Amino acid sequence: FVHWGLYSQLGRHEWAMNRERIPVAEYEPLADSWKPKERPAREWAKLAKQAGMKYMVMTTKHHEGFCLWDSQQTPYNAVNRGPGRDLVAEYVDACHEFGLKVGFYYSLMDWHHPDGKRCCFEPDARKRFLDFTKGCVRELCTQYGKLDVLWYDVSWPLKSPEMWDSVTMNAMARELQPDLIINNRSQLDEDFGTPEEHVTAEAAGRDWEACMTFNGSWGYMPSAVDWHPVREVIGMLRTAAAGQGNLLLNIGPKGDGSVPEEAYERLEP
Repeated sequence: FVHWGLYSQLGRHEWAMNRERIPVAEYEPLADSWKPKERPAREWAKLAKQAGMKYMVMTTKHHEGFCLWDSQQTPYNAVNRGPGRDLVAEYVDACHEFGLKVGFYYSLMDWHHPDGKRCCFEPDARKRFLDFTKGCVRELCTQYGKLDVLWYDVSWPLKSPEMWDSVTMNAMARELQPDLIINNRSQLDEDFGTPEEHVTAEAAGRDWEACMTFNGSWGYMPSAVDWHPVREVIGMLRTAAAGQGNLLLNIGPKGDGSVPEEAYERLEP
């Protein structure tokens, strides 16, 4: 799992915009100051391959609403703003180079979009926001070749899969990507469960994948000192394997894309 976005520059948790009540107008300039180093995804993919991982999942858009790809749905994206390039394309290239399957995380919740909250109580706003959401999913499913995993997150503020039109959205994704597997966070069970920060087997016969942090923060946060020791990380993997599940272990790269040294200490052979 790779959590990387504008928040990585702050180093104060990926929910900094929400936790610190930073207004959109004050947060937006992070989109122009973000200048990642050249192709950092190669570093992530190489480390993942060395550690024995089979696939990666990257945050194409986190709750902050900034798209890491060349989106036509919003100018608030990595090509139009500071990075000046398609960071999702670089990530996909790195996955292919190191033989890893490709997963895209996409946050349904959006703190930046003007209809991200209004969609809950204004029908016209909901239609606009769903058009935006489906447009983003369509782009992710058409612009990068074969996609293996679509990993939704946080279906706030709409309270049912009918309000999200999840059946139609996921059917569209599968039509575009016939071999795609989808997680359970669009308020539908779909292909696999996602226990978070605990490695616990789902119901019998249900595929599952535990998503885990190293230190309680998904995004880069240098002040986090309670990193899980190697023995605990191996314990997570053992428990997941014994329960016939997968382990999606997260790194939060720094703003420039570098992997924290503490992650190397726990992942390198």
